Amino acid sequence: MKKLFFFVVMLAELGTLNAQPGTSVKDSAWKKIYRGSYTKINDLVHTKLEVRFDYAKSWMYGKAWITLKPHFYSTDSLTLDAKGMDIKEVSLIKGTTKSRLKYTYNGLQLSVTLDKLYKGAENYTLYIDYTSKPEELEVKGSAAITDAKGLYFINPTGEDKDKPVQIWTQGETESNSVWMPTIDKPNQKSTEEIYMTVPAKYVTLSNGLLISQKKNSDGTRTDYWKMDLPHAPYLFFMGVGDFAIVKDRYKKIDVDYYVEKRYEPVARKIFGNTPEMIGFYEKILGVPYQWPKYDQIVGRDYVSGAMENTTATLHQESAYQNARQLVDGNAWEETIAHELFHQWFGDLVTAESWSNLTVNESFANYSEYLWDEYKYGKDAADEHNLEDMQGYLQSGSEKKDLVRFRYADKEDMFDAVSYNKGGRILHMLRNYVGDDAFFKSLNNYLINNKFKSGEAGQLRLAFEEVTGRDLNWFWNQWYYGSGHPKVVINYNYDSTAGKTFVYIKQTQTGDKIFRLPIAIDIYSGKDKKRYSVWMENKTDTIAFNQSTKPDLVNVDADKVLLWDKTDNKTAENFIHQYKYAPNYLDRKEALDFFNKKNMEELALGLTDKYAGLRRYTINLLSKSKLAADAKIVGCIESIANTEKDKKTKAAALTFLAATKDVKYKPLYNKFAGDSSYSVAGAALEGLSALDPAQSYTLAKKYSADAKGTLGGVVDNILIAEGTEADFDFIAGRYKEAPLSQEKIETTDAFCDYLVKVNDVAKVKKGISYLLNTKESIPEQYRGFTDPMFKAGLARIAKAKPGEVSDYIKNALK
Repeated sequence: MKKLFFFVVMLAELGTLNAQPGTSVKDSAWKKIYRGSYTKINDLVHTKLEVRFDYAKSWMYGKAWITLKPHFYSTDSLTLDAKGMDIKEVSLIKGTTKSRLKYTYNGLQLSVTLDKLYKGAENYTLYIDYTSKPEELEVKGSAAITDAKGLYFINPTGEDKDKPVQIWTQGETESNSVWMPTIDKPNQKSTEEIYMTVPAKYVTLSNGLLISQKKNSDGTRTDYWKMDLPHAPYLFFMGVGDFAIVKDRYKKIDVDYYVEKRYEPVARKIFGNTPEMIGFYEKILGVPYQWPKYDQIVGRDYVSGAMENTTATLHQESAYQNARQLVDGNAWEETIAHELFHQWFGDLVTAESWSNLTVNESFANYSEYLWDEYKYGKDAADEHNLEDMQGYLQSGSEKKDLVRFRYADKEDMFDAVSYNKGGRILHMLRNYVGDDAFFKSLNNYLINNKFKSGEAGQLRLAFEEVTGRDLNWFWNQWYYGSGHPKVVINYNYDSTAGKTFVYIKQTQTGDKIFRLPIAIDIYSGKDKKRYSVWMENKTDTIAFNQSTKPDLVNVDADKVLLWDKTDNKTAENFIHQYKYAPNYLDRKEALDFFNKKNMEELALGLTDKYAGLRRYTINLLSKSKLAADAKIVGCIESIANTEKDKKTKAAALTFLAATKDVKYKPLYNKFAGDSSYSVAGAALEGLSALDPAQSYTLAKKYSADAKGTLGGVVDNILIAEGTEADFDFIAGRYKEAPLSQEKIETTDAFCDYLVKVNDVAKVKKGISYLLNTKESIPEQYRGFTDPMFKAGLARIAKAKPGEVSDYIKNALK
């Protein structure tokens, strides 16, 4: 699963996030509970389902044939997970004979007394007739997965004319047992058949292959999906809706994209790299894609980011981007890569317990780096690596082990440790053992455990078998330990002794000392020599024989270590590092130093080979004392005119806009209609400071097709310059805008606009839009956003005492 960190990121940018949302557990009893793998008394073998849907009630009528066998010890009983169901019948099937069985049901689990004592490996099949009622089940979600109903009816009666009717499922962690009786544990695997009866106008999607379709006399159709390969119950999936199916292929495998029909023309632009991704992952892993097809579907109101259901990945609607958004780059591409990699790590080999989630999610997280490196180059991958590392370092998760057997709720495992930190640990491991050994070890792990479950210990054994090295120290430190090193690095050259000294001091709290292999490059001019050393003590002093003082000593020369460092280089060292050290982070660190010291060398970044660093430099300069330097402004003007990277061009235009220099007006007019929302938005923002009337006219003109940066600028201009006569237009844009960072940021300005409106009916309508937005935010994040909404509503109430004020007061009760 790709976690949905939208609100966490958004609130951090708005300055309202002081603590990461998660499970708040005052009771510490969970610290004494060991969360190992689930005991296997019975094993799933095969699951056959026949289902039909009651859209009016949001119910699903199901019949299940479940084949099981005792795992090892003989047993005469079975416990199935079956949450919030009406159980009508439980029977044993033998050939054509069906005999009723005794059972008890507590609303969450179905306990069945079998007809006899079954021995290990002796199959038996149960038949269960049931009704699933997901809307009547009280469950809670988490920061990663905002709900846990398992089965979701979206706009089932079609009351919302602007939203399609859909059904989709979400199984992780243990929610598929809301719609099918099963042993809902990650260490179970089952083959699968599903017969879905749906209105004939809709298409369906499930795991495996669509074997047949049968039209029924009542206007419905029954689709038969079959998966012949075993996979975990939480990866079972059903999707139903009015989707266009855009066909694609990888070799002989169907790779299809299920999208709403208005996105059919751009579906290949969004998902079209998928076949290339499959080929790339097959090549580096040495393990062919194992499943019969790979489909992707986009669901409305999805409760997380995306989910790797076997052969049928589900994405949230943020995956949808139009052609202009894609000009700025595919914002969903790393998620697409992440979910695809799960088809190996998570689906082919599945974490045997949520405590070992790292063998699913750390790999999927790192797959994003691997894809970026292959497709867009090492600088782009290293930039992503840094962003993920900072995400972990800022999460306040230093006390959590990567593999942890004690947690309050299994949902708590879906955090910056399992994802971000785990991905960075794999990056260090790859560097330590080398590429050939790293990918051969992954191959070893997958081949030996395919269609089974795995854990971090098995991963260690796979690496040790390939490398011949004992890696317990690495696993104990990074997988079964917590935290990360915090270091201070100092340097000294002793000309008398002819030695260069590097002093590395670990400053993290506590007694834990990290052991790290470190590559150190020592530069004399352009030439460098590499040394491989170990950091093993609280303070390490490392000496190198040097006849002359080096120009640069570059510790962690490959820039792979997960640590928080203070690196006390000189200005001359950083200048040399920027010019000659090869990595993205080498250059970024130097630019950060130049910026901190207000050094003119910061301008070096304007001509960096990587667009991301050129853009980063422009943003630093915009807040720097160097912003008014004529040469720098001239260079940025040139970037605005000639840069090919759209986001970097937009950054240059934004920089120039801050000067409010009228000479750039022709430049803004030139790019205000650019195909890139980022470029067009930056140009329109520049124009708004010089010619408000023209920018207002253009904002109305562009408002029909304004998303991203352009959408935010258009909204701000219309709200700032708009009159009461523009209410329907402005309020309508706010209402229809999808929940996003831009909408939240616009909320404050929309409140100020309502203060200007005199018509009470219009003000109340605008307030209702605010309240709807407020309530659409997932509950666990409202503690961060509610103060902003309340402050805005308070300004409106203060400006409009009486009917409006009373309306607000009643609405907030």
